[in-house]
Amino acid sequence: MAFRIPGIRRATSFSASKGTNVPKGYLAVYVGDKMKRFVIPVSYLNQPSFQELLCQAEEEFGYDHPTGGLTIPCSEDEFQNLTSELSGQ
Repeated sequence: MAFRIPGIRRATSFSASKGTNVPKGYLAVYVGDKMKRFVIPVSYLNQPSFQELLCQAEEEFGYDHPTGGLTIPCSEDEFQNLTSELSGQ
């Protein structure tokens, strides 16, 4: 018999270590000066406009992201505009 203690979760992924879950098929990214967290569909990764942001992230941060998640080097407004365009496709 197993006991469950509220507030304690098994850390099996980086999202669990932050205390939040990311649904299957989504990815958490951090954007802007305040590193605001957004959860986006992984399908965005195939879009050319999003791939440009990924290239910028690679140039600026390499593969060492300070938050432990994927950091996107653009303003929150720019990111929200891009994601709203992608969700409309």
